[in-house]
Amino acid sequence: MNAQLAMSIKREGAKSAFQRVRPGIYALSRAAGIPDAETARPPRPAVADAEAIESAYTGKGGEHAVTAELLFRGFNASIMSVDTGMDIVATRADRLFNVQVKTSNLNKFATYVFDIRVTSFERHNSSATFYVFVLRDEERRDFVIVPFFELAKKIHERAIRTVNDGTRYRVNIKVRDGRVTIGTRDHDISYYLNNWSVLL
Repeated sequence: MNAQLAMSIKREGAKSAFQRVRPGIYALSRAAGIPDAETARPPRPAVADAEAIESAYTGKGGEHAVTAELLFRGFNASIMSVDTGMDIVATRADRLFNVQVKTSNLNKFATYVFDIRVTSFERHNSSATFYVFVLRDEERRDFVIVPFFELAKKIHERAIRTVNDGTRYRVNIKVRDGRVTIGTRDHDISYYLNNWSVLL
């Protein structure tokens, strides 16, 4: 191989695809127009935008984020191995909390959109049930912690509507001018923004 590389350089001169670096060591010749290993590397893909990330990853990331927040606040919190409608079970001071986590990225309409299965919502009709909506955008992550009874009230007030032939509740949350609204501007839920004391 050494002889063949040496012959290439001797015959082709500057046009050779190779250059002698030191005795017995050869490299590709930049002068011949062959890119080096750095420039030959394909361009790195752009960082995937929020909408391109699969929902399963986003959902699981939200569950871990909420679990961390609960742990930091002294809750013994754990993600359920099997999701039957509750994502996290937490305890504190002999109280049990069932936590359903919904995570959404900010869409082009400046809205966070979440779906809740009607059957799951009705099955966990309890004062121990809380919904945590994780609001994600490029700059920050916020949490809206809503007790079951408050969500049921918003469904009754039609701030939350059914979709998919009545099988899911569609929750639209907007953050504007320091206010958090659900459904329409008339339904202000700013009190629940990052207010973990709701659980206490």
